[in-house]
Amino acid sequence: MDSITLTPAQARKIILHAAGLWKRAPFGKGKDAVYKFIDHLGFLQIDTNYVVERAHHHVIATRVPGYQPEWIDTLQADGKVYEFWTFATGYMPMHAYRFSLPVHAAFADRYDVAPAEATLQRKILDRIGREGPLMARDFENDRTTKSTGWWDWRPSKRALEHLHLSGQLITLRKKDFQKVYDLPENVLPADLDLTPPTDEAFTRHAIRRALKALGVASVKDIAYTCRFVKMPWKTAVQQLVDTGEVCAVEITGLKGGPYYMLPEYRKRSITLSGDVFILSPFDILNVLRHRLRDFFEFDYQVECFVPEAKRKYGYFSLPVLIGDRFVARMDSKADRKTRTLLIHNLHFESVRLTKAMIADIGGAIREFARFNQCDAIVLQKCNDKAVLKTLRQQLSE
Repeated sequence: MDSITLTPAQARKIILHAAGLWKRAPFGKGKDAVYKFIDHLGFLQIDTNYVVERAHHHVIATRVPGYQPEWIDTLQADGKVYEFWTFATGYMPMHAYRFSLPVHAAFADRYDVAPAEATLQRKILDRIGREGPLMARDFENDRTTKSTGWWDWRPSKRALEHLHLSGQLITLRKKDFQKVYDLPENVLPADLDLTPPTDEAFTRHAIRRALKALGVASVKDIAYTCRFVKMPWKTAVQQLVDTGEVCAVEITGLKGGPYYMLPEYRKRSITLSGDVFILSPFDILNVLRHRLRDFFEFDYQVECFVPEAKRKYGYFSLPVLIGDRFVARMDSKADRKTRTLLIHNLHFESVRLTKAMIADIGGAIREFARFNQCDAIVLQKCNDKAVLKTLRQQLSE
């Protein structure tokens, strides 16, 4: 099949449609919309950062107006979604569970289990089998040396995580976001297909999942979304191109290809609504930063990982999107004691803002504050004094 040529603007529309950011409520409303969104993406990243509401809740709320965080807990309790890894940890539709089996196997191959840990793992499995689901804190503090950092787990925690990664335990989340470990047979639906996929079936699934979520992507992007499993991704993508299941794409004026997309986008007409979206740094649109530079001319970095002295925009700046343009970065914190959304810095890009756009940004900030259970908003700093005055007045009304 011949390669398709797209302009950058056409590619952006496809990327935003795939990400569910082409209009408000693209998956509907309510708990069913949450499941439709996760099923569409195939993977929803979880992150523990709690400066504002956690990333997975934030990402859903951006697509599902009126979203309630307990809905994701209900979907997990109902066996509709499960938590595991692709390129990071996240929620996936339960019907795709068997495609986690190669990832389990890859993790199992990565770790050499010493005899002492093997014994500890057997004891943990036996105890959970007898007592039911347990948390890491239910096991005694068996550390014999001082912790050297975040990932320097004590032996029982390390054994729990290795059991989880290798598929011998499955994890759930309590309402306080604490991780609970249980045996798979206690959690997985009885009629779930657990047939290990062939390499061909696995790569086909992973490629289609990546393109459904990313819209337009390179082989490198596709491989990253399943980075823990080594597969011949370039060959696998080309095979799907040869059978017509994937389209090869060239982007006018853009290097770094070749790129690929699903055939359904060949004739799809996409009209962007122009709504304002305040995005999580861990939104599927923002995870691969080079795509923001290449397709949107937006140079973005979440600066919580940057030393304070080197930060340009703030600890946790949130990209603000209107249509297909990133117009601002909003460094925010939800002060839960005072129920106040603190906007430390609202930095606008070099873009012409209309009165309507400013009003819409103010409305989006209000909605974001409500989502974070904040009654008040304090806008401390902005690089546009006129907009700062207008927004302060709007947000105080």
